[in-house]
Amino acid sequence: MVAKAAAAGTMVVEAAAVVWVGEPRNILRSLDPKPDDSAPDVEVEHKCVATARLNSSLNLAMNLSVCTCSLEAIEGIGSSILILLVITSWTYWGLQKRKMIKLKQRFYEQNGGFLLQQQISSHRGATFRIFTIGEIERATNNFDKSYILGHGGHGTVYKGTLDDHRAVAIKKSKMIDESQNREFAKEIFILSQINHRNVVKLLGCCLEVEVPILVYEFISNGTLFHHIHSRTHPCSSPIHVRLRIAAEAAEALSYLHSYASPPIIHGDVKSLNILLDHDYVAKVSDFGASTLIPKDKSQFTTIVQVQGTCGYLDPEYLQTCLLTEKSDVYSFGVVLAEFLTEKKALYSEGSEEERSLALSFVSAVRENKLSHIIDVQLLEQKGITPELRQVSELAMQCLCLKGDERPTMKEVAMGACFSRLVLEEKVEATIVPSCYDVYRSISKWEVEDLTFCYCAPL
Repeated sequence: MVAKAAAAGTMVVEAAAVVWVGEPRNILRSLDPKPDDSAPDVEVEHKCVATARLNSSLNLAMNLSVCTCSLEAIEGIGSSILILLVITSWTYWGLQKRKMIKLKQRFYEQNGGFLLQQQISSHRGATFRIFTIGEIERATNNFDKSYILGHGGHGTVYKGTLDDHRAVAIKKSKMIDESQNREFAKEIFILSQINHRNVVKLLGCCLEVEVPILVYEFISNGTLFHHIHSRTHPCSSPIHVRLRIAAEAAEALSYLHSYASPPIIHGDVKSLNILLDHDYVAKVSDFGASTLIPKDKSQFTTIVQVQGTCGYLDPEYLQTCLLTEKSDVYSFGVVLAEFLTEKKALYSEGSEEERSLALSFVSAVRENKLSHIIDVQLLEQKGITPELRQVSELAMQCLCLKGDERPTMKEVAMGACFSRLVLEEKVEATIVPSCYDVYRSISKWEVEDLTFCYCAPL
């Protein structure tokens, strides 16, 4: 240890450490006194070390002070930027929300929302309602893919659960012609007024989107197509059950053609658009291609773009682009042929006639070769019975190339019903010598309301 006394204090050097005892203002004077040749060299060395360490300590203190100031400045700037970002985000989302509200209002008005609301208000007891897009998104979990029930030519159908816990089928349609938007609300309200046990009930719609979304009652047992053609669940129903389902679907179409106001042409009749509920009651669905029948049938408009499904399309409709009630009759004839053969409307292989169920079925009936095309399970049950032949003839009449030669849907429904009743031995077969005679002569008996014919499923 080396100690040196000074006038204003004492410096003590311990193991290369300097400790100053005295007034701070005299420290430099002590470190840099006048030269003293008699002082030992070690003290000079300690003075140098002490000066260096002291300067280093002072610089460190100054640097720490500068760093502290810099950190405070950075924190202040960061906080300002964060506040600015929050304000900007709020402003952006506020503008986006306002933009979305205006867009929803524009779509609502464009899709005839105000007109539809007036129609609903003017009809007391109307159960049809207009849903918000928020309700639809909650019902489908934002249109989750796992909620999809199926895809169709006119859109995608999702299973949904409304806020009141009702299960529904929600149809998100594809783009539609803007020229049809004005008529959409009017036509939708007409469809909502259909109240028939064999027609899927339209519960409401959402108009806050570019293409309106439709909400239907949920039918739990899938499509007729699935039950006929599924490999895992093959159709093993006896002929009278198949006829009952066919009669129910025919009755629904007959109602649309003859009793709805105004009458409605379905436009896309096929087994995929006939649903089955938990009791296997038939429900006609999907009116995406439907057309209202004008009072003056001469005012039928030509459809520029043919709609429907290949294999079920009326050949006359394809040639003239004129959709009529007889177009539905032809399509239903294909469905009847599916029932009887378990074959799809179109094949992937074979000649033109063999690829088309309609052509091959008509050919088999005419050539008396029903056993070559009828479903094996039906043949094993009773063989080619007179009733089975009558239904086959009915299907063939529906498949006539000329619409004028086809029966009406009312006549088809009566024919299918009577054939079913004959099979169930509820009427005598001698009453109806042939299915063709059924719908030609039934009006003579003045049985306009054949409600007994459409009894509950067995």
